[in-house]
Amino acid sequence: MHLKNSKTIVIKIGSSLIIDDKKVIRKKWLVEFAKDIKNLLNQKKNVIIVSSGAIALGCKKLELNKKNLKLDKSQAIASIGQIELMNLFKKTFNLMKINLSQILLTLEDTEQRRRAINAKRTFENLFKLGFVPIVNENDSIATSEIKYGDNDRLASRVAQISGADCLVLLSDVDGLYTKNPKIYKDARMIKEINNIDFQIEKVATKSVGEYGTGGMKTKIDAAKICQHSGCVMAIANGLTLNPIKKIIKKNSCTWFLPKISKLDARKKWIISSVSPKGELVIDDGAIKALTKGKSLLAAGIKKINGKFNKGDHIKILDKNMNEYARGLSSFSSDEISKIRGQHSNKINDLLGYITKSEVVHKDDMVEI
Repeated sequence: MHLKNSKTIVIKIGSSLIIDDKKVIRKKWLVEFAKDIKNLLNQKKNVIIVSSGAIALGCKKLELNKKNLKLDKSQAIASIGQIELMNLFKKTFNLMKINLSQILLTLEDTEQRRRAINAKRTFENLFKLGFVPIVNENDSIATSEIKYGDNDRLASRVAQISGADCLVLLSDVDGLYTKNPKIYKDARMIKEINNIDFQIEKVATKSVGEYGTGGMKTKIDAAKICQHSGCVMAIANGLTLNPIKKIIKKNSCTWFLPKISKLDARKKWIISSVSPKGELVIDDGAIKALTKGKSLLAAGIKKINGKFNKGDHIKILDKNMNEYARGLSSFSSDEISKIRGQHSNKINDLLGYITKSEVVHKDDMVEI
């Protein structure tokens, strides 16, 4: 039900789904997975795939065992495996006539607000162009990400910044159990979780394969991020063919339900940002446009107070210096000083480079 009601869906696939423990690529699984994605696209849904597997495929190509690798060598092998991974995806998804793009991210890219805004805009434009972004962790330059976990947390951040309605973590486990099902026969799967309490944390047992570096703990961390982002999250077994179709038909997974709505999460994120770095004073026409749900354009800006960078949290004031809204600026204060009061079609000429037209995008603004 959650998948059917979702407009934007992020699907994370672990290394064990790309390549098995005998170092054989799961080609048939990938073909069936591509059919799942095609089905979602036919339903007019936006899909982002977050994939592990670069290091695993690099190891396969070089005939190395991942467990014996040191960090610096892991980074080099990741850069070799990255091409193998994307070639594999491209070859498979071409069969379904699915257009793919690649985005390389580290957790740092999603934590820094300025980079997160750029990533959000990229996702939006790729959806409009009819492409499915494949997000890979940039293992060739990452450090702690390789050492501490797979892409579970990264996937939850991608879901957060893209405004996704649903995140599906496909792994080699069916979901979260009351006990470790490999040890206890009376273990039962938990179908829905509203609150991640001490008991849930306690049953998040480790299950690490040869290629995957994360266990249930990183999935719980991802669920916490989703719960505060207004995004539902599922932990499901991806080893079966057509795993997404199976989730829709049988609901055989663990769902983590959000604590707040997506809109409230967005507002909370903006309102709870660090103290505003600056202010924009706007005219009555701009105020009127904002009340109708429009973005703030340069033409309506009368004055700038303070110095700030692109992506910084700013106040938006009316001509009487009353605070009307808060938002994230798409331009630095220096850039705005050059374009304020000007029509949007003049911005590129005034700045000397191509950029967006909204000074504060409507999605990055909250009325006070």
